[in-house]
Amino acid sequence: MDSKQLELRFLLTLLGVFFISAVAGDENGDYYVGVGIADVTGPAADLGMMGYANPSQSAKGIHTRLYSRAFVFRDGPNTDDPLVAFVSADIGMVDQLIKFRVVEKLNELYVNGPFNPQNVLLSGTHTHSGPGAYLQYLMYGITSLGFYEPSFNAIVDGMVQSIVRAYEKLQPGRLHINSGIVQNANINRSPSSYLANPPEERAQYDSDVDKQMVLVRIEKADGTPLGAINWFAVHPTSMNNTNRLISGDNKGYAEMLFESEMNPNTRPGKGEFVAAFASSNLGDVSPNVMGPRCIDTGLPCDFEHSTCGGLSQKCIAFGPGTNGDMEESTEIIGERQYKVAKNLFNNLDSTATQLKGAVDYIHQYVNMTNYEVEVVNPLTNTTETVTTCPGAMGYSFAGGTTDGPGLFDFVQGELSDNPFWNLIRDVLMLGPLDPVFQQCHYPKPILLPVGLAHQPYEWVASVVETQILRVGNLYIIGIPGELTTMAGRRLRKAVESVVVANAPDSETPHVVIAGLSNVYTHYITTYEEYQKQRYEAASTIYGPHTLQAYLKQYDILAASMLDGTNLDPGTPPPDLSGNQFNLIGKISRDTTPFLKNFGDCLLEPLPIVNPNDTVVVKFAGGHPRHDSMREGTFLLVEKCEECGDDTGSERWTTVATDADWSTKFHWSRPKFLSTESVIEISWKVPADALPGNYRIRHFGYHKPAVSIAATPRAYQGETRIFVVNGTGNNIVYHPKWTSEHKQPSKINSAAQFWHALASSVKDWK
Repeated sequence: MDSKQLELRFLLTLLGVFFISAVAGDENGDYYVGVGIADVTGPAADLGMMGYANPSQSAKGIHTRLYSRAFVFRDGPNTDDPLVAFVSADIGMVDQLIKFRVVEKLNELYVNGPFNPQNVLLSGTHTHSGPGAYLQYLMYGITSLGFYEPSFNAIVDGMVQSIVRAYEKLQPGRLHINSGIVQNANINRSPSSYLANPPEERAQYDSDVDKQMVLVRIEKADGTPLGAINWFAVHPTSMNNTNRLISGDNKGYAEMLFESEMNPNTRPGKGEFVAAFASSNLGDVSPNVMGPRCIDTGLPCDFEHSTCGGLSQKCIAFGPGTNGDMEESTEIIGERQYKVAKNLFNNLDSTATQLKGAVDYIHQYVNMTNYEVEVVNPLTNTTETVTTCPGAMGYSFAGGTTDGPGLFDFVQGELSDNPFWNLIRDVLMLGPLDPVFQQCHYPKPILLPVGLAHQPYEWVASVVETQILRVGNLYIIGIPGELTTMAGRRLRKAVESVVVANAPDSETPHVVIAGLSNVYTHYITTYEEYQKQRYEAASTIYGPHTLQAYLKQYDILAASMLDGTNLDPGTPPPDLSGNQFNLIGKISRDTTPFLKNFGDCLLEPLPIVNPNDTVVVKFAGGHPRHDSMREGTFLLVEKCEECGDDTGSERWTTVATDADWSTKFHWSRPKFLSTESVIEISWKVPADALPGNYRIRHFGYHKPAVSIAATPRAYQGETRIFVVNGTGNNIVYHPKWTSEHKQPSKINSAAQFWHALASSVKDWK
């Protein structure tokens, strides 16, 4: 053998080793993984909240901040290796315009980079306690009075930032998947609809809701934990429609618990470990596990219509909190999810398996207003071709749910229309409905033909994104809506069947549903549930065959991804950013009470407080809508370290921010049409709080009265020092503590005199 033959054999051997190594990387479950988190909290006050569609529910502050959690998975070390990005954000739902802008911004940051609409999947947890006014389709902006750019930008910027942080941290790692049961955390809020599904199908399941949580553990190559994603079906509606403070609800609380444990001594949203509690097929699933009851009598509600005395407003479901306390319910349901997630994350010995295989993705835009499917006619037992319909909301949509009842005389399960509401509809929609359109949606009595409404711009989406991400034998279905329990089960089984048929030698497939992804299109029920026309069915906007269309579409996607078929990408939906309306009032200026400055403390804390007490303070402030303080905070609770003398060497450490569960940031106006803002901050002192000297600081922006166009200016304020008591501990009091709390013996200035007089009059009143 000559030298050239030896060289050729050597090269072939190297190529063989390289090829085997590349394949083994997938087979051995060796991936490049990255996690990232960023703040997506929008305007904190005076803006409609998204979820309950209740015009009176506008934000008044913050209980917990909202976050985007991003997870990037790549097949190997090279920048051109296949990559996918999954994002779960604490928002009501993802909008098409958000998806457009997130991908655009990523491509601006990484020219010719790895991100595109096909491999980026954006999902919302569906909290009902976040700011609204960020969706591009008209229907979703009505109750929040339009589109508000700062609300939209906070979500886009936070999502992009979380993805960038995950991408920049890509490193060798492994993924394990596990599943387990979460007990007493969810119930079916439309059980009469679920019972309409075939008995033989229902017999395959132990419950009318999915109680299984699926969790992916993300770790470095050496086993160091990096993050976790889980999917569990429950609505984040523990906080009801009377809540006015921004909150991640039960999923946000679970995320906070998990991340706080894994990132000790780190503020929420700032740690390296990232845990997402993502949405799944939660359409008919409520966290209010005590069930609905009549609030006037305490008796059970009507089973079919969820009414009391014919009214939906009196039938309300309650969580497990004492006397229906929504904050306590949020804690309980969140903690139940967290405990199961923690156990699944730590249990790698028995039930968990390592994910192995390729990283891949597939995506297609489809028009859901005329999607053809074949169905069996039960009357003739023959197959016929039917289509989905242009969007329409049924009467029962306005009836709401037991988590948040609707308005007027609308109820769930309504199968007939009303001449009065028909007249209102026809006047608003400029004419009576086409009988063909009505027949397409039968038996839904149509309240709003939103798919036929194009003025002043589109009311709902016609073209939607369908998408699957693959990471080894994990298949993440990005669904643009809220699947009910049984609809989700059918979709998972359909995709599993396609995977088994097309990749019989691969690992057991794990199929999860990522709900409310990429674009929002309301609900998706089974055909049988649709006949009952409860809230979920009335909100299935594309008609009775919507689920069948999605089953067909995701069959096509899964098969094409596995056999390498190139799909027509489809026609993208419109970008409606230039058409948005805005009736949201502008903030012309901010003022303060007489003889007060921005940041002045209006209500000081008590001199001494105890663990489990709630400290309440107030400041003269500016309107919080000037700046949402994204990645920052409106408040700090601080403890003084080494504060025993007046040498100026004191050091303050942060105990809590507005992202912590223990704090609340509340905004109000003292009277109607006032330009003053009162900022109230409360802090529930933890049971294990260290004794010592504390203070509370507030940060904000105010708009000067000199000009409507003036740029808001920053301000800050702080309380006097107060002491948290402790049993058996010697507290070294701050030198200012006694002087700050000592009552002045005389009035030293005219300003103090008038302020004292005004305070006395106010107290007297």
